[in-house]
Amino acid sequence: MKEPDWSDCTEEEIWKFVAWYLARHGIETFLVGGAVAAIYSEGAYQSGDLDFVLRTSLEKKVPEVMAKIGFIRQKSQHFVRPDCAKFIEFVNGPVGIGDDVRITPAEVKVGGETLYIYTPTDCIRDRLASFIHFRARECLDQAVLVARKFPFDQKKVKKWCLEEGAPEAFDELMRQLRK
Repeated sequence: MKEPDWSDCTEEEIWKFVAWYLARHGIETFLVGGAVAAIYSEGAYQSGDLDFVLRTSLEKKVPEVMAKIGFIRQKSQHFVRPDCAKFIEFVNGPVGIGDDVRITPAEVKVGGETLYIYTPTDCIRDRLASFIHFRARECLDQAVLVARKFPFDQKKVKKWCLEEGAPEAFDELMRQLRK
């Protein structure tokens, strides 16, 4: 796989290359958070970072492998590359959205490796989780961007919002989609 132009690359290009490179070294990751919304919104939203959850227990290898592609460890799980505007963070698992930790990723084949990312439905739930729990209005806007581009499981999102004690979040999502 060809390395991206780090000075001018999208979240999707960064994700695919970094996750592919890590997978080539036995480290499976799952992309979560705002970068997924950036990818699914095709750049209508841009994230400042990419959040990876490790699917394998090789966290000790991560700094060495990341250094091979120019990413330097700044904090415990925070990696930067001087010529890249976005940083990478390895966040603690398990992958969860609110109280739901039974998340099945979308699988994307890249250069002979399988990469893992939230499905559009789970991306919408993840963004709504930040809207619900942190009152982050911009995360509702990100959920709307994704929902406008992809069909999603409305029943699953509605049920999840109800379980999170925030049925109004689903109502607001649907209200925004009708605009």
